[in-house]
Amino acid sequence: MKGPFRLSRRSWWLLGAAVLACVVVAVVWIAPWRSPAVVYQTAPLRYADITETVSANGTLNPVTVVNVGTQVSGTVQAINVDFNSRVKAGEVLLRLDPTLFKAQVAQSRAAVQSAEANLFLAQANESRGRTMQKDGYVTKADLDQLVAARKAAAAQLAVAKAQLQHDEANLSYTVIRSPIDGVIINRVVDVGQTVAASFQTPTLFQIGQNLKKMQIDATVDEADIGQIKTGERARFTVDAFPDKRFMGAVTQVRLNPTTVQNVVTYDVVIQVDNPEEKLLPGMTAYVDIVVKEHKHVLVVPNAALRVSLGPGAPKPQAQGAGQGVIYVLEEGKSRAVTVRTGISDSRNTEVAAGGLKAGDEVVVAAGTGRTATTRSRSMFRARQ
Repeated sequence: MKGPFRLSRRSWWLLGAAVLACVVVAVVWIAPWRSPAVVYQTAPLRYADITETVSANGTLNPVTVVNVGTQVSGTVQAINVDFNSRVKAGEVLLRLDPTLFKAQVAQSRAAVQSAEANLFLAQANESRGRTMQKDGYVTKADLDQLVAARKAAAAQLAVAKAQLQHDEANLSYTVIRSPIDGVIINRVVDVGQTVAASFQTPTLFQIGQNLKKMQIDATVDEADIGQIKTGERARFTVDAFPDKRFMGAVTQVRLNPTTVQNVVTYDVVIQVDNPEEKLLPGMTAYVDIVVKEHKHVLVVPNAALRVSLGPGAPKPQAQGAGQGVIYVLEEGKSRAVTVRTGISDSRNTEVAAGGLKAGDEVVVAAGTGRTATTRSRSMFRARQ
C-alpha cells in the first residue's frame, strides 16, 4: 500500500503493543471494582467478668421530708429561720400575730369564771333546798328543779373550760415549731404575709431529716420490673458530678403503678449514703441496677452479634431466643457459628455454649477493599 498513510511493520508492532498495554491497565484498574476483596475486622474471644443492669432515671430526695404548716390563720409576725437552716425538734421557726387569739383566750377565761359563779350559786340553792325539804317547806318537785339547775351550771362550766382549752391551743399554734431535727429545704412565706388555714393546711416550710441518708425514687419500666429485687446493688451518676459514680441499694419496689400514655412504670426506692452531703434534694440520678453478675466467663463483643456478611455468607439453620450468630475467622475464611448467649452489658455478651474457646478470632466488622482502593487512588492522584 502506497500513500501518505502507509505504516511500516515496525509501526504496526508498536501500535499493537500500545493497545495491549491499555487492555492490561484497564483490567488492573477495573477488576477491583467488579470483585472487591472482603476485609474483616476481628477481636478475640476472652474471659472476663460481666454485669447485666437495668437502667432507670430518678430523683434524689431526703428519706424523710416533713411539710410544716399552720392550723390557724393569721399574719406572719416573725421568721426565725431561712433556707438551709439546720433546726432542732421544738425550735421556734415562725410566729403569727397572736393579738386576736389572746383576746379570745381572755374572753374564754372570763366565761369560765362566770360559769364557776353560776355553779357556786346553783350548789348553794340545792343545799338550802335539801334542808328546807326536810322541814317541809320545799316540795320534792322544787328540789328536783334545784338539782337540775346545779347540773346545768356544772355542764356550762365544763363547756366554758373546753372553749378555754381550745382557745389556748389556738394561741399556742401561733408559734410554729420544728417537729424534727433537720434542714430547711424550702420556705414559702415572708414576714407580713397572711396565711389562711381553711380546708387545707397551708405549707410554711419543708424540712428534710438527715441529709446524710438520701433515697432515689427511680422509675422502672414494667418490662424490667420483674428483675428488680430488694437488696440489689445500684450505681448512679448525677449531672453535678459526671465523673463520680455513687453507690446505693434497692430497699423497696412499690406496688403502686403509674400509667402515662399507656406506659406503665413502677417506683423503685434506692437507699443512698451521703456522708459528705454532696448529693442535694431534687438532683436527677441516672441509675444502673445490677440484676445479674457472672465472674470469669467467655465473652464476645456485642458488635460481633450484629455483623452481617451479606446474602452469600454462610448462615446457621436456626436461631431462637437466647441464641446468636457470630462469624469465626479461620485461615482467612469466615465460618458462621450459632452460640447460646447469656447475660449482656453495653459492650460484651456472655457466650454460654457454642464450642468456642478463648483466643478465637470473631468478626466484629466486615467490608470490601473498594473503599481502600478508592482512597489509594485519590492519594496517588493528589500526589501527581
